[in-house]
Amino acid sequence: MSDVAAEIKVGDEAPDFTMKDQDQADVKLSEFRGKKNVVLAFYPLDWSPVCEGENKCLTDDFPSLESADSVLFGVSCDSFFSHKAWADALDLKHKLLADMSRSVSKSYGLFFEPLNCSKRATVIVGKDGKVGYVKVQEIKTARDDKEIIDALKTMG
Repeated sequence: MSDVAAEIKVGDEAPDFTMKDQDQADVKLSEFRGKKNVVLAFYPLDWSPVCEGENKCLTDDFPSLESADSVLFGVSCDSFFSHKAWADALDLKHKLLADMSRSVSKSYGLFFEPLNCSKRATVIVGKDGKVGYVKVQEIKTARDDKEIIDALKTMG
């Protein structure tokens, strides 16, 4: 029996979590409730080609995401040590969260067992704590930031 939840969908209550960012600071999802939309950009692994290009684009589009009253977090199963080195190497402006236990990927139904990592997926948690947008992609296909920004505009 698998400990992976069903894949999260729009309207679901987002499972709360606390994860460490690349600076080893705790980030708790519920602390943003009523304040900001939270964009969770799940990706398989630091230092991999698609993830690298994608996270650079996310950082470039960070001002647009912030202006949509949102906060952006990259989420992968890598350690905060790996996140720190990778974020510094790429000069990323957004925080990367370390799901080393895979518990968040599993609770969101976004665990990719063949590689023991998360799927490539975007989940937007609205200020009400409910999921307002979900897109799961092929593991080798980069996400479309414009789509994310458009989704945020509809959420307010």
